[in-house]
Amino acid sequence: MAASLGAAFPGISSSFSRDREHHRRRGHGVVPVAANSSGGGGGIKTSTSPVGDFGLNLAEYEALPSIQAPKRVVLVRHGQSTWNEVGRIQGSSDFAVLTPKGEIQAETSRQMLIGDSFDACFHSPLARAKRTAEIIWAARPRPMLSVDDLREIDLYAFQGLMKNEGKQRYGDAYRKWQIDAPNFVIDGHFPVRELWVRAQNCWSRILSSQGSSILVVAHNAVNQALVATAAGLGPHYFRQLLQSNCGVTVLDFTPRFSGDGPPYTCLDRLNQTPSPPVAAGGGRKARCCLVLVCHGATESTVQKRFPSSDKETMNMLGVIQSRKTAELLLDVRAGNIFSGPQPCSVSTAASIAEVQEAADCLGADCVPRYVEVQTLPELDDMNWGTWQGKLKEEVAHRERWQDFLQHETVEGAESLAHLWERAGNAWKKLTLSLKDLEGTENSTAVVVAHETVLTALLAHCLDLSQAFLGSFRLDTAGVCVIDFPDGYSGKGVVRCWNYTAHLGRWAVPVTRPTLGDEEF
Repeated sequence: MAASLGAAFPGISSSFSRDREHHRRRGHGVVPVAANSSGGGGGIKTSTSPVGDFGLNLAEYEALPSIQAPKRVVLVRHGQSTWNEVGRIQGSSDFAVLTPKGEIQAETSRQMLIGDSFDACFHSPLARAKRTAEIIWAARPRPMLSVDDLREIDLYAFQGLMKNEGKQRYGDAYRKWQIDAPNFVIDGHFPVRELWVRAQNCWSRILSSQGSSILVVAHNAVNQALVATAAGLGPHYFRQLLQSNCGVTVLDFTPRFSGDGPPYTCLDRLNQTPSPPVAAGGGRKARCCLVLVCHGATESTVQKRFPSSDKETMNMLGVIQSRKTAELLLDVRAGNIFSGPQPCSVSTAASIAEVQEAADCLGADCVPRYVEVQTLPELDDMNWGTWQGKLKEEVAHRERWQDFLQHETVEGAESLAHLWERAGNAWKKLTLSLKDLEGTENSTAVVVAHETVLTALLAHCLDLSQAFLGSFRLDTAGVCVIDFPDGYSGKGVVRCWNYTAHLGRWAVPVTRPTLGDEEF
């Protein structure tokens, strides 16, 4: 399968009560603030000021530890708990257990991961996460390790309340928790900022462990914080990277060429859930939605070559993948379908439109759906210059690939700055197209394009810089769902990234045993 821009660069078992007592003794209002760039440390520092700005990019804070060999970390959120079921605020309390549905979700995740030989398993000490880990880990011989910092976010006085009780009792504070969580204060604490510090502490333990494949079973908020801190993103990204019950997220870490310094981080997939992600997701209800779809496979993607030409068509595998994707999207009513101009994208989009319009015949709807495919030139694939059609491993070894990402040195290739600009223009057009779809039954727009363009769209969605173009992997026929709870002009919430389970026997495994053989 194709790899996206830069995809290859991409206190254990301590007492919970003792840690909480340590929290209390530290005093109220202690928040992390940026280290002075002119100082010597460069790590996370604390201040008694209650107004520290944690920032949007953790590059100024403590970096991830260096590694000597590639590592893959698989994050799993626990299955549905008894408090999830009734809508009670859990936080780091430990009264909830898995429901029967949660046990089934955990078993589905076990089946999803059954072929992987994990070298270690770290889990939260809370019962709902520990039980999920036990189900997934099953008969593997190595012991599981409990890590207290993997517990769910500490929500202090909120914990144990029904959500409507939190709103009634705390009013403005509860609204702050809903709309500006990084600056939410309760009992003298900034829970989200404290969580980000804990997540960074966890990476030191996880990445220093032996082995190349690590399983981590924890919770919604802490898994979000782990993903964000691995990518260098601050607490303002809380609730933008969804983690559903038993959703699987995969991160790849590749060491620096020099062997020193923080590793390259690549998000292989986000929130691959036991059930399809497009019909109904967790989190807040979306007013409109974008579904990004990578086109079906071509001969170049199968052979791991750069595209041979801008006229390349799908092969038989790609045709099957496009049909499987179209079937998955029957669960949504597409108001618009947009496609890049290359034939493989146009054909994939046509398959989706054809199945959408046959929804009544297929029993998915009572009336036909009429949807038009619109071609956007801004969604065209990148021109790879003299690399076009060549094997990736021959021309893009790691040093040269990273040089390209930083300096754009390939003769005849489109500049990354130009790609970034046209992807930004495409993002504006796509989100604006949602304006007329908001609140209708056809509130979803589907976008079909090449992986390179779609990763750039995701970076624009998250308001990242061009430097993040190498931070995401997307496979052929991979699906990404972006919700807009506050409407088309609000923040996009990534419900899933690189979902491939709908491809059946052609699905990309959650874990790749040949990780060490992949160059990017």
